[in-house]
Amino acid sequence: MSLRGPLTPKQRGYTMTSKLLKIQSRTDYVEKVYNSLVDAICEGALSPGVRLTQEDIAEQLAVSRSPVNQALRLLKKDGLVQDAPGRGVLVAPLDAQYLSDVYEIRGTLDSLAAKLAAGKRALLDPQLLDRGRAASKSGKVRAMIDADMDFHFAVYGASGNRLIGETARGHWVHLRRVMGAILQVSAQRQSFSEEHADIARAIERGDAPLAMSLSELHAKRAHQQLIGEFEGLLQAQTLLADVKTSAEAAALA
Repeated sequence: MSLRGPLTPKQRGYTMTSKLLKIQSRTDYVEKVYNSLVDAICEGALSPGVRLTQEDIAEQLAVSRSPVNQALRLLKKDGLVQDAPGRGVLVAPLDAQYLSDVYEIRGTLDSLAAKLAAGKRALLDPQLLDRGRAASKSGKVRAMIDADMDFHFAVYGASGNRLIGETARGHWVHLRRVMGAILQVSAQRQSFSEEHADIARAIERGDAPLAMSLSELHAKRAHQQLIGEFEGLLQAQTLLADVKTSAEAAALA
C-alpha cells in the first residue's frame, strides 16, 4: 500500500495557465463595474432604453465579462436595467409613480433618523454643510447630488439605528438617478443646503419634534420639486422619441 498522497496537478501533467488566472473575477472588480454603470445611468451618459451588452461594457472598462455579468445582475435587482429582446439588457425607464413611492419611504426614514439623532444631541460635521453650499455654487450636478446624499447618510448614521441607512441605501440610487436627470436640464438648480443647516441645528439642540418636522418638510419640498419637473422631463423625452421614430421611418421610406 502506497503512503504517497494524491498527485498534484503538475504531477498529472497539467497546470493552471496564466491566461485562465487573468479572467478570474474579483469582488472589487464587480464593485467597480457596478459603480461605474450606476454613475453613467444616474448622470445620463446611459439614458433610458439604451441597450447594454457584456461584451461592450467589458471592452470599454477593460475587464473580463465575469464581473460585468455580476454587476448587471445587481443592477437588474436594483431595477436600473431590465431584460432586453435578444441579447443584453436595457437601461430601465424612469417611473414617476415608483419615485413618488420612494419619496414617501424616504420622508419617513429621514424623519425617524432626525428624531433619534436629536435624542442623542448629535453634532454633524460642519464640513457637510460647507460642501453642500460649495456644490450649489459650482452648479456641478454630481457634486450637488453627492453633497445631498452625504448629509442625509450622516443623519442616518447619527441616529444610531443602522437599519435606517441600510434601508435607505437601496432607494437612494433611484433618487440619485432622477435628480441627475432633472438637474441636467433644470433652469433652477435649487440647493437645499440651508434646509440641511436648519435640520442640523435642531438635531444639535436636541429638539426632536422640530428636527422631525423640518425633515418631513424638506423631503416633501424635494418630492414636489423633483416630481413636478420630472413630469415635464418625461414629456420632453417622449416628444424626442417620437421625432426620432418619425425620422427613422422617413429614412426607410
